[in-house]
Amino acid sequence: MPTVRVAPLVDWFRQHGWSPAPFQRAAWRAYAQGRSGLLVTPTGSGKTLAALGGPLLQALSDAKTTAETRRKRGEKTPRTRILWVTPLRALAADTARAIQVPLAGLALPWTVAMRTGDASARDRKLARDGQAEVVVITPESLALLLTYPETRTRFSRLQAVVVDEWHELLGNKRGVLLQLCLARLRGWTPGLRVWGLSATLGNLAEAAEVLLPGQQDAVIINAAKPKRVTLETLLPQEGSRFPWAGHLGLAQLAEVTRTLAKAKTTILFTNTRSQAELWHKALSATWLGDDAELALHHGSLDLGIRRAVETGLREGTIRCVVATSSLDLGVDFPAVDQVIQLGSPKGLARVLQRAGRARHQPGQSGHLVCVPTHALELAEFAAARVELQRGGIEARKPLRLSLDVLAQHLVTVALGGGFQPGPMLAEVRSTHAFANLDDDAWDQVLQFVVQGGRALASYPDFCRVVVEPDGTYRVTARRIAYRHRLSVGTITSDGAMQVKMLRGGTLGSLEEQFIARLRPRDRFQFAGRTLELAMVKDMTAYVRPAKRGTGVVPRWQGGRMPMSTELGAAVLRILDEGGNVPEMRALQPLLETQARLSAVPSPTRLLLEVMKTREGWHLFIYPFAGRQAHEALAALLAYRLTQRAPNTIGMAVNDYGLVLTAQAALEIDTELLRELMEPAGILDDLLQGINLAEMAKRQFRDIARVAGLLPPSLPGKAARSLRHLQASSGLLYDVLRQHDGGHVLLAQARREVMEQQLDVSDLRDVLLRIQTLPLDLQRPASLTPLSFPLWAEMLRGQLSSEDWSTRVRRAAEKLEHKHVKTHRIRGQRNQATTVARSRDLPA
Repeated sequence: MPTVRVAPLVDWFRQHGWSPAPFQRAAWRAYAQGRSGLLVTPTGSGKTLAALGGPLLQALSDAKTTAETRRKRGEKTPRTRILWVTPLRALAADTARAIQVPLAGLALPWTVAMRTGDASARDRKLARDGQAEVVVITPESLALLLTYPETRTRFSRLQAVVVDEWHELLGNKRGVLLQLCLARLRGWTPGLRVWGLSATLGNLAEAAEVLLPGQQDAVIINAAKPKRVTLETLLPQEGSRFPWAGHLGLAQLAEVTRTLAKAKTTILFTNTRSQAELWHKALSATWLGDDAELALHHGSLDLGIRRAVETGLREGTIRCVVATSSLDLGVDFPAVDQVIQLGSPKGLARVLQRAGRARHQPGQSGHLVCVPTHALELAEFAAARVELQRGGIEARKPLRLSLDVLAQHLVTVALGGGFQPGPMLAEVRSTHAFANLDDDAWDQVLQFVVQGGRALASYPDFCRVVVEPDGTYRVTARRIAYRHRLSVGTITSDGAMQVKMLRGGTLGSLEEQFIARLRPRDRFQFAGRTLELAMVKDMTAYVRPAKRGTGVVPRWQGGRMPMSTELGAAVLRILDEGGNVPEMRALQPLLETQARLSAVPSPTRLLLEVMKTREGWHLFIYPFAGRQAHEALAALLAYRLTQRAPNTIGMAVNDYGLVLTAQAALEIDTELLRELMEPAGILDDLLQGINLAEMAKRQFRDIARVAGLLPPSLPGKAARSLRHLQASSGLLYDVLRQHDGGHVLLAQARREVMEQQLDVSDLRDVLLRIQTLPLDLQRPASLTPLSFPLWAEMLRGQLSSEDWSTRVRRAAEKLEHKHVKTHRIRGQRNQATTVARSRDLPA
């Protein structure tokens, strides 16, 4: 390829007072050489211009480009040159706007169109017809385009695919779907250049291999200077007591309000949508400014509401937005000058991502104001700061052999022109996700898309693909094509019910299970308002504004955010080492209480506590391996204990450890503990100790949806309820299990339970690490600061005439009075918060 002149783009940079960064120039050079790559730089450092610059310079280097584009403006010749893949629909509009800026500055008459679920009819048509040079698209919309045979012709001038926020797709099925789509595009255009963009990745080489499999000349650009991120923690006031459990943080309201007053525009991040709703309501009660300056943003709100909030942030008309991860990604809000994180972010990458939302411009440092909601989160913030200074970051594990995604993709390709099995298998195996796909699994997936499997072959709805006499696999039925196009994608969101005003627009969606518990005239809190349920009709909840009172806050399934393994290890280190940092000085009295009653955990030994309360005999273990590993470990230990002696054992877990609670006495010593935590035989014992069939049955629903066994609701017809979906998937599961036990999707459901829900691989690593550590078995006389949150979690599942918060509050007050009376948590008055009392517990 001839040398590309960078002068036009450099001149445009200078007009804005900028100069190209070294990593941007490196990306432009690599693109000019025809190479693909992965670019990893901090948020707000200029990744978009780095990825866009190569194609722009190539276009400008061709003297005929501008004239040809203008001359062919009215013609239907293919024009699409760049596909810009974004993981979020909300990010698409901002990305399209950012791309248009250099196009206008360089006088390059390209059209930018969006092809997402939220795109306009005009943009959809431009993308479908190949009449936009740049198409900003989601993985699902790209897969949908591949269902049309004419797409190959309309992408005949495609030069590059840019995958934005690659880390958000790397470890899930959306990323697997994208890998298959990219393999198809590479087959159409062998010289296609693919570039991945990411701000936070710990496994760069693996991430590049997943995106660019087998490309020996692919480059990894990680040369940009890391963006400086500072963490400031609001410490408890001297003489105050801080809760040992709880995660809402509302006792910090006064100090957070004062912090908000110091900045013009703030994003206040929470970890769950429920917490965001509660905090928006609490801030509304004390907000002294215009009500329109306080906003709420999370993924269950209607698109129109979210876009209005994003516009307000961009223009600086909103002073504070209470948000969840819906604003985590690279939407550009230069007006935001402060970010507050309520509660531990639970991961190092998330700290960087959220800190980067403020001062989102090249050269600006990120800053995060951290608000702990209970005492041990002080250690999490301190550990995050130390680990980030060391350059620590989490890895994202890519998925392999997601056969439900492969089945969907095969129907897509069969619909988009058809395929021959041999070349198609080679194309599929060219991806990282299916490089190890064996012939037997391939044959089973082919059989599945043709007839649904042996047990379903007699039902026409499951016979989707036809094998023609020449061996080509095609979709020929219009009904099958229509249903498939409606269900393309791997995001399973059934069970959501639309929430609409009786007189007005749509507010968003809530889970069906929450709405089902309400009766007409019941009040609840949603979209920053107190609403009253009027009626439910056709999977839509119609509401009106409540005239008085407060309402219950919805809970969403899967709302808890687990702590990463890397952050958990860092917390364990800092608890053991202490350190002269503000958070650990403030936490010192609590650690002294823990040491006095039991011992402080350490990376060089495993802390265990055995005690008896009125609820039974308890065994507490603190591996600090994260909630998911602790769930598997608890199930394993409970099973092994009951095999030694009859007993009834309950369990609870958090990010720090687990508790087993037995009705009969537990005779625990270190020898028995070593036997219980033996790594050998864990798979067999887990299979005996859990109801794998029931867990696999629940996992099967999402797999069946992705694979096309559960057809979507058709437009103009009432959406099917979650109960209907569960019944349909449950019936399918039972039929397949009885009549086709080796069905490929049943095997996948069992495998996903073991690999994702229980994560047997991580459990084995935890047990192997434990085998190298001495056991520190303590027998405290009462609950300790570490055991109290686990004990409180255990109470959630018990039947009582008192609600959970009342029982926990009473216990907390008793323990704090006994153990913390003379050991008040100290802090610095100039960074003081209000007293965080134990009433601040989730209801």
